[in-house]
Amino acid sequence: MPYKEREINKLYYTMGEVTAMFGVNASQIRFYEREFDILQPKKNKKGNRLFTPDDIANLKIIFNLVKDKGYTLQGARDYLRDNKSEARENQRVIDSLQRLKAFLLEVRDSL
Repeated sequence: MPYKEREINKLYYTMGEVTAMFGVNASQIRFYEREFDILQPKKNKKGNRLFTPDDIANLKIIFNLVKDKGYTLQGARDYLRDNKSEARENQRVIDSLQRLKAFLLEVRDSL
């Protein structure tokens, strides 16, 4: 069995890393931070935002609701307030399905 590198999980992600992950501008991330109470990135002494893996998971949920499912900002806010645990579970399922899809595509390409 070949050696497989473990994925490195960081404690904090910078704004640049987060914008690269989601492919959006920093202004959109800052806007969502103001609009949604569940996003609370830490700020260092310089005022730079440092996002935890929890913040990244919450951003994934917000992007899924707003971009993929077409919720309005108010609708997404209400959904998160009423169904926070369900939204987190749904996002976990989506993430695992995306990893499975990437793996299957990798296997197909290697054949």
